[in-house]
Amino acid sequence: MTHGIDTGFLVAAEVAEHVDHQAARSKFQSFRMAGDRFALVPQVLAEFVHVVTDPRRFEQPLTMAEALERAEIWWDSPEVDQLGPDAFSVRTFFVWMRQHRLGRKRILDTLLASTFREAGVQSILTTNSRDFTVLGEFTCVTP
Repeated sequence: MTHGIDTGFLVAAEVAEHVDHQAARSKFQSFRMAGDRFALVPQVLAEFVHVVTDPRRFEQPLTMAEALERAEIWWDSPEVDQLGPDAFSVRTFFVWMRQHRLGRKRILDTLLASTFREAGVQSILTTNSRDFTVLGEFTCVTP
């Protein structure tokens, strides 16, 4: 099985002071041990770098160099499929935004979800399952 990775889950797995750190690491490890794969998109990595370097969010934020290094490790990991939006996922994004009457705060998560769906990903690792359950397409795994 392939699990799409949402930013919140990636942050929890990488930042030791995050409240869900141990649980997120444990989930990742159990899926890895089972031979599962993971899917990432560039916008998740960009948001990850933004969040983990923010001193308002963490007492010990990562430096930009550290954040970029960790993001690159994930991106280049052999068990990670590198995905990006295509014409089909953008079309799905428009349909879902209208169909579910989603507002501006749901734009990025909906584009992420449509990219995962068009790639055949049915499971999303997230710290906020509400972002995806409304779509009725995914199993959400939380720490």
